Amino acid sequence: MNIIELRHPYHQERVIKEEVVLVLGFFDGVHRGHQAVIEQGKKLAKEKNLKLALMTFNQHPSIVFQKMSKETMTYLTSMHQKAQLFEKAGVDLLYVVDFTSAFAKLTPEEFIEQYIIGLHAKVVVAGFDYTFGYQGKATMTDLAQLANQRFEVIEVPELSEHGQKVSSTAIRQALAKGDMQAVNELLGYPYTIEGTVMHGDARGRTLGFPTANIRFTPTTRLPIEGVYVCEFKVGNTWHQAMGSIGHNDTFGEGRKLTVEVYILDFHQEIYGEFVEVRWLHLLREQIKFDGAERLIQQLHQDEVDTRAYFATLAKES
Repeated sequence: MNIIELRHPYHQERVIKEEVVLVLGFFDGVHRGHQAVIEQGKKLAKEKNLKLALMTFNQHPSIVFQKMSKETMTYLTSMHQKAQLFEKAGVDLLYVVDFTSAFAKLTPEEFIEQYIIGLHAKVVVAGFDYTFGYQGKATMTDLAQLANQRFEVIEVPELSEHGQKVSSTAIRQALAKGDMQAVNELLGYPYTIEGTVMHGDARGRTLGFPTANIRFTPTTRLPIEGVYVCEFKVGNTWHQAMGSIGHNDTFGEGRKLTVEVYILDFHQEIYGEFVEVRWLHLLREQIKFDGAERLIQQLHQDEVDTRAYFATLAKES
């Protein structure tokens, strides 16, 4: 997959000069609703013998429109994760546009001229709720009317299950409750964060549960604080694990939030490694224990529960 970054106003020579099916969206999470949009684009690209292009943004539009801080905005997927998921879905060409104030001021007509006609789109595919132009006021209905037969517009309808829209908002709500089954069903894959293993205070080692302390970006959306069944990837290998998101209140108030992962049957030094963590199941929410001994007892029970979870998975498969 070819990735091209564009900053408004972009130079035309940066654009691939061939006709494409162009998929539009921000796609935070690249959930099953998003996947349906991309799949529709892929199907049309195959029928028309065109490359499948996708245009997204480097940051959420609300940072500009609602003047939100970049530091307070969190995402279900990083741009690195999005790119991996887009490539897996069959996207040939990925345009990542810097969502700046200058870009945000484009009228709907200017957006179409520069970012649809300008990207050589013969067909445009987007979800039913896609908006564009200044303050995002133009809708898919407007897009169809403004096309003027210069390109075809395909609107992909809402994907719903059990009376609920498959959406990034629904996923965030489920994360806030630790309902990882709902999260992963809506996504169509296990919720995953990325980070680097860094040195912590090594308390886990003294408790008999040495953990990998994960440094993650502030824009990462974490599940609710608690202890989870996880899978941990280092190098090219996934390992069974249990992960903790919390402040370690047992050892004092006011501690910073940490993500720590205890990897089952693992005895390697991995400081500085880039890793991924899949969050599969919430075992329990965080508890402040009255001492280290009680915490150790609970950690042993958490490990038993984690191994039982994986054993059940193995039986079901």
